[in-house]
Amino acid sequence: MNACQHPMPPHGCDCHVHVFGPFDQFPLAPDRAYTPGPASVADLTALLKRLGLTRVVIVQASPQGADNACLADALQQINATGVMQARGVAVIDDHTTDVQLRALHQAGVRGVRVNLESAGQHNPEVARALMQQAAQRVAPLGWHVQTYTTLPVIAAIADTLATLPVPLVIDHFGRATAARGVSQPGFDALLDLVASGRAWVKLSAAQRISELPDCEDARPVARALVQANPQRMLWGTDWPHPGAWPGQPRTPDKLEPFHPVNDARALQRMSEWLSADEWVAMLQDNPAQLYDF
Repeated sequence: MNACQHPMPPHGCDCHVHVFGPFDQFPLAPDRAYTPGPASVADLTALLKRLGLTRVVIVQASPQGADNACLADALQQINATGVMQARGVAVIDDHTTDVQLRALHQAGVRGVRVNLESAGQHNPEVARALMQQAAQRVAPLGWHVQTYTTLPVIAAIADTLATLPVPLVIDHFGRATAARGVSQPGFDALLDLVASGRAWVKLSAAQRISELPDCEDARPVARALVQANPQRMLWGTDWPHPGAWPGQPRTPDKLEPFHPVNDARALQRMSEWLSADEWVAMLQDNPAQLYDF
């Protein structure tokens, strides 16, 4: 039952989830930083049904490297149901061929991810080069480039980000720190990219930027981004909620548990932060445009 402030649009989309496993069929990358547990297509579709969403974007996660076989399989399974629609965001490297890119497009991939944050890459010049290379590679396919990085990196390479030949998507509020508010360094650069229409931002995983129980200090950050350009806002659960645990080093040698997050409350909370028109734009209209649903 939808307990959100506004009615659920008919084609609501969760724009940020991951699928892991089965690992005997889709092994993780040997050089991964951490080892997640399994997160199946069946569990994902059950979550979407509970939330009242019919579209989803599956994002290749860092432990999977540039082998997108699990992603392609998950897209095929969901799209074959005829009930839900799925798109994907892949990870590529220098060994990814044009033939593989075309096959991924056929499978439903519409973007490529440059995960700077999980790799600990905060050098602006390296980030600039990686973003430019990715954009040039996928521009012929009409894809976008998605990045997970921090406000200082965004601010340092804002000139490059503003002139990429493809749409730009920024994960998880641009890693703004909710407690530092809308005047924190670098946030103005993110707002400028959004206001110009150059950047889309995922208002996803508020618990990654807030330490409060219900993430209330993330509200002003979300509102500033929405007001800058409601046509560039996206939302996602970040299911099944991977992520480092405070004080615990990441290692591939043992299973890293997922974080316990109430996805229904996260969606409900976002509905409380948005007007009815902003809600429909974020959940339905904007994803339809960006992901070619």
